[in-house]
Amino acid sequence: MVETVTLSDGHTMPSIGLGVYLNEECAEACRVALQNGYRMIDGARYYENEVQVGVGVGKSGVKREDIFITSKVFHEDFTYDGTTAALKDSIANLGSCKSYLPNNLYGLQDSAIGGKDARLAAYRALLDGKANGMIKSVGVSNYSAKHIEEIREAGLDMPVVNQIELHPFCQQKPIVDYCKKNNIIVQAYSPLVRGAFDNQVIQELSTKYSKDPAQILVRWSLQRGFVPLPKSSQPERIISNGQVFGWEIEPTDMAKLDALDRGKDGAVTWNPVDVD
Repeated sequence: MVETVTLSDGHTMPSIGLGVYLNEECAEACRVALQNGYRMIDGARYYENEVQVGVGVGKSGVKREDIFITSKVFHEDFTYDGTTAALKDSIANLGSCKSYLPNNLYGLQDSAIGGKDARLAAYRALLDGKANGMIKSVGVSNYSAKHIEEIREAGLDMPVVNQIELHPFCQQKPIVDYCKKNNIIVQAYSPLVRGAFDNQVIQELSTKYSKDPAQILVRWSLQRGFVPLPKSSQPERIISNGQVFGWEIEPTDMAKLDALDRGKDGAVTWNPVDVD
């Protein structure tokens, strides 16, 4: 299952990852995912389960250097010192598996909330963290084009990833187009629309391809060039969500899913991409 995408800094990233937001059984979920082909865990210090991520990684038996973990800095820590402290805390939390660090740890800014000066201060701290060997790559989350342009205008290295809400009902096309033009990988959180599978198109394609609705949604994301981050605490769902390779959705059916886009009205999360 381990297909990868190449980031603009030359590193590679798995093309699918396990999300662990609000996952109360995170250690077990991480273990199951890693033992069944996943190689990326999408976490955050704000989720308050990074210790469990470290435990799950340790129990998986998978080599540390083969695992990619994403952590995020929340906007409440958006100062240079605050971000540096948050990064060190995440590293300590993830080190609970005794040896994980800092190979393949990615740092993201969680949102653009806080204002330009705060965003840039936090971003500089993450870049310095990379330069000091604390993390491997630097990206952002919930950033619009204008927020990323601030980084460019400041003369800083561009982010390698922008993680945003993405699924057929909320396709965020302007941000996606901007990221593609600037060689920024787009990660898709909430790719399963938080389990809202009752749409007729999704149901019809599920039947046609003999795949469950979640697999249809994850596959749509992959074929659109995104890196989906499906979330579940149920072992059987974690495994099936990753069984999305070796088959494709036909172009006419992709068009049907594309037509479900409702813009901002289709969002199922906070989606704060338009903040100043």
